[in-house]
Amino acid sequence: MSVLSGQRAWLLQRITAIYAGLYVLAAIAVLLIRPPADHSTWLGLVTYPMVWLATATFVLLLLLHAWIGLRDVILDYLKPVAVRLTALVVAAILFLLLGLWAFWILIGAALK
Repeated sequence: MSVLSGQRAWLLQRITAIYAGLYVLAAIAVLLIRPPADHSTWLGLVTYPMVWLATATFVLLLLLHAWIGLRDVILDYLKPVAVRLTALVVAAILFLLLGLWAFWILIGAALK
């Protein structure tokens, strides 16, 4: 039995959605209350350790949320094993590349 099958996948997707929703609401509130005036102010906000950690967690959980949803769609609708496996591998590689790209950007911002 798969670790992310059925109820576990459903619960994990709901937890990631709650975090993503709270993160977006907090980000909107911060940007409405104190919008960054220039690039250095924006960089200072993003590199603040708690904001950086919350953003990195958001990226990770967003990718996990998308993976669970896409994986379920692929498993439900693509029946030939070769097509299913190919789609899963391509999706996994794309999500991995997107995650690495996002963390590259976050690490680059933190090092400036």
